[in-house]
Amino acid sequence: MIILLIWVAVLIAVLVLYLRQVYSRFSRYGVKHFKPVPLLGNMTGILFRVNHFTDDIVNLYDSFPEGKFVGRFEFLNELAMIRDIELVKKITVKDFEHFLDHRSIFSTSDSFFSRNLFSLKGQEWKDMRSTLSPAFTSSKMRLMVPFMVEVGDQMISLLKKNIKDTKTGYIDVECKDLTTRYTNDVIASCAFGLKVDSHNEKDNEFYAIGKQSTSFNLRQMMKFFVLISIPSKVSKFLKLDFLSKTANTFFRKLVLDTMGDREARKIIRPDMIHLLMEAKKGKLTHENINSNDQAAGFATVEESSVGQKQINRVWTDTDLIAQAFLFFLAGFETVSAGMSFLLYELALNPDVQERLGHEIKETDAKNGGKFDFNSIQNMPYMDMVVSELLRLWPPAVALDRVCTKDYNLGKPNEKADKDFIVRKGTGLSIPVYAIHRDPQFFPNPDKFDPERFSDENKHNIQTFAYMPFGVGPRNCIGSRFALCEIKVMAYQILQHMELSPCEKTTIPAKLDKSTFNVLLEGGHWLRFRPRI
Repeated sequence: MIILLIWVAVLIAVLVLYLRQVYSRFSRYGVKHFKPVPLLGNMTGILFRVNHFTDDIVNLYDSFPEGKFVGRFEFLNELAMIRDIELVKKITVKDFEHFLDHRSIFSTSDSFFSRNLFSLKGQEWKDMRSTLSPAFTSSKMRLMVPFMVEVGDQMISLLKKNIKDTKTGYIDVECKDLTTRYTNDVIASCAFGLKVDSHNEKDNEFYAIGKQSTSFNLRQMMKFFVLISIPSKVSKFLKLDFLSKTANTFFRKLVLDTMGDREARKIIRPDMIHLLMEAKKGKLTHENINSNDQAAGFATVEESSVGQKQINRVWTDTDLIAQAFLFFLAGFETVSAGMSFLLYELALNPDVQERLGHEIKETDAKNGGKFDFNSIQNMPYMDMVVSELLRLWPPAVALDRVCTKDYNLGKPNEKADKDFIVRKGTGLSIPVYAIHRDPQFFPNPDKFDPERFSDENKHNIQTFAYMPFGVGPRNCIGSRFALCEIKVMAYQILQHMELSPCEKTTIPAKLDKSTFNVLLEGGHWLRFRPRI
């Protein structure tokens, strides 16, 4: 018994010394950070639902205003959060090769999560980026807008029917559900060539798989942080995957069957499946990639030289399915969240809604009722509104990178007496949500103010302080598609509907702490009336 107690005491002492060593590195270099909880680091607020992830980001960012970067512990892993805009520029552009990769999250080699563009690393990522970049030019997006309009027509038809069936002349709508069903059907059409009507067929398989794959509840959050915290060899050995076997089988069968059918019947449809098939054959060209193409709007990100190289590489079926899955995942959750917040801000800012509605009415009259990609290009106020939405509610609340070779970040603040070396394998975070709400970059940052992006004012926006789709070569390849989709939906809804708050509307905005997703507590409820 005494020997056992001695061993327990020794193990506790070793653990204490180890934790002290792990959690003291920031202090030794003068890097400001919150005191970590043993084993949990700075994760207690999120894990116990005290804070939403965005609350943690803003709190850390605001607490040490003198720091060029600050520290954070995710369990036992140290993470440097970058506050200085010049450092952001160095990390994402100038010294990009030091921070080429995202952190490893899903490590099994056959997982769609590990093989998609977001998760690929090093030269594999560069090759895939070059392969796919021609698929996301404005000329390709132009061909997909009619599919979006068709889905929007379905949605508007149902909204009108539901209003007609009531005696009140209006309906209260949970907008996150509305926008998720819309984006689900757009992705089904634009990516997979499927005709899905999720507004009428509530539980269709495509929608059900999407909900299952993107519901970041507490259990999923725990799984997520465990996967990014454990060594990749462990996750590979245990064959851990964030995607269920059901979803994996569904997407594999869907993509392969669709490709096989199109090959056999020689069907050509200008959607993502077609573009992936062309990519596999090496037939995608970089026709539009060198133009200064901002056609989709101010927030559009440009392709770097990394994505403009010609690549001769054979991709496996799993690689191609993984890209289709990423396209689905990003559209299903990220874009739908942006849309629901856009409707929310329009309802709470009737002056903005009225001005945008007037621009839509004028555009409709000018084009004789026709709405296409050219319409999007010629709506300056629409672009101002969407640009401001992406500032206040960015699709990615933080950007992450991993250091691929030791890098000198410099002194963390003026009081520090030595430089901080980021070690290979250490993660970095760029707090987009906090930077977008920093008054030194955006005065009165909590106000929804599209005028920030007017021709008279947008030149005042500091480069690298606005990054809704990321910055540098590893920016979001789908920015044009996302912008088109958001604008098409906004156009169609405001053309036919007037939005206002209702009794269940969350005012002021308060985020739901039970999920990793950016959602309003109590739901995104708004009132819809036919526009007169």
